[in-house]
Amino acid sequence: MAAEQSNHFTEQDKLERENLNQDRESRESSADKQSTPSEDKEKTTSRKDKRGFASMDAAMQRAIASKGGRAAHAQGVAHEFNSAEAREAGRKGGVAVSRNRQHMAEIGKKGGEAAHRKRQKDNTNSSV
Repeated sequence: MAAEQSNHFTEQDKLERENLNQDRESRESSADKQSTPSEDKEKTTSRKDKRGFASMDAAMQRAIASKGGRAAHAQGVAHEFNSAEAREAGRKGGVAVSRNRQHMAEIGKKGGEAAHRKRQKDNTNSSV
């Protein structure tokens, strides 16, 4: 199936990506003009911040992620939880948490203390 998948980016998508890159580069170059010599030295020594998805601005990340989601749905490989699957996932999480007896005891203790405080408040209000 991976061999059958094609690049779902259209020419319009590529142009948008190039425009976003140019915008980012222009912002970076204007920021570079305002930097001090010590900042310039730091920028040349640290190259990792210039690479990868995480270094992109938020708008560009959203645009790329959105296109990926649309492509997955178009191919029919995207998954959407229905209520039964969500219920089963929640049940599994509850089973995993309840294996830790100490954690469950702490939860129960907090619940008991809260109920006790509520009862005390109710009793003081009704005796007035």
